[in-house]
Amino acid sequence: MINRRHFLEHVGGLASLSAASTSFGQNIIDNQDDLIKNEKAAILIWLGGGPPTIDMWDLKSGATGGPTRPISTTGDFQINELMPSLAGLGKDFSLIRTMATREADHMRGSYYMHTGFKPNPNMTHPSMGSVISYELSQDRDYLEIPPFFSVNTGSMGGGFLGAGWNPFVVNSNGQVRNLGDKVLNERLMALSVIENGFTKRTNSDMAKFHQEMIKKTILTNTSPQMKALKPTGEPQNVIDAYGDTAFGKSALMARRLIQRGVPFVEVGFGGWDLHQNTHQTLSTKLPEVDKVVSSLILDLKRLDMWDNVAIVMMGEFGRTPRINQNAGRDHWARIWSAFVSGGLLKGGQVVGSSSSNGTEIDSGEPYAAEDVMMTVCNSLGINTEKSYTAKNGRPMRIANNGKIIKDIIL
Repeated sequence: MINRRHFLEHVGGLASLSAASTSFGQNIIDNQDDLIKNEKAAILIWLGGGPPTIDMWDLKSGATGGPTRPISTTGDFQINELMPSLAGLGKDFSLIRTMATREADHMRGSYYMHTGFKPNPNMTHPSMGSVISYELSQDRDYLEIPPFFSVNTGSMGGGFLGAGWNPFVVNSNGQVRNLGDKVLNERLMALSVIENGFTKRTNSDMAKFHQEMIKKTILTNTSPQMKALKPTGEPQNVIDAYGDTAFGKSALMARRLIQRGVPFVEVGFGGWDLHQNTHQTLSTKLPEVDKVVSSLILDLKRLDMWDNVAIVMMGEFGRTPRINQNAGRDHWARIWSAFVSGGLLKGGQVVGSSSSNGTEIDSGEPYAAEDVMMTVCNSLGINTEKSYTAKNGRPMRIANNGKIIKDIIL
């Protein structure tokens, strides 16, 4: 079992900061000239492609197992030995080992896990990020930048809530295509003048809406809060702790965004469609998960943000218990695991268990996309009894009226 001393030595970049005084952390904030807030927020770490959770969070022995062994954590469970830093933080996250979703197609599974609804050709549903940003941004008048960011991934949009609740997509370097370009700014300003004149002459609702969108675009482009997209003012050891990878930079950016009041950030770490050489690939991917996610947890604690954050890490499904002829695992949605963390959710817990061969639920009840979404919304203080009205006039409950996972709520 990994102990705290071993863990702190393993993540030396942030270990020294975890013991730093509150005033030191505050000095970092005070030296930045943009608006800083500490509000409730959620981070979704999206492992696109379907991660083999049977090799990550719910290891098996025998024919279904891989070459790595499980190690004990400070929580009530074991995880893969390639993630020793997270093992040392086991009390700070929980594992839902009875995810049962039945959607083993990438597009359908991604849609379902983001929205809580099965795909429907007659209806586009809002994603978890859109719902949370819609609900939590209502009282954040200070927020000049979008309330929903998607970093290094595309995510799902606002559905019937409207395009205004789609994610604002940036890459891991904080770059937005065409945003910040001088020519674009000049064109937006010129268009704004034209819209002003047209609105005064016609009093058109459409023109007013379009003009408001232009104002929001200009404000986003000029707001000092957009400095969150760059690691300006961060200590070098914090930057080094996350690492100079797309995933590391994206996770640090997520922390900086929620630090400024953004209610929801999705972070993408793709490349998990491992039909071939699963375990060879995991030998590099799991250490990166370990480094980045443990650094995020410690960093949130260092800045006294931990108690207001919910974190989910998952993909669209898991992988087969059986290892195929290409040393890989295929799509498997029947039973798999999801990772949940943050001070708004209970850590150190394992929810349910799978059978010894990983093919079915052994104990506990099945949980699905809508249950995870409902639990996160509940942890953020969102009224989960609320209904929206879809464009066809039909009432739609938040998170498809899923059930709250009681084992992980505080």
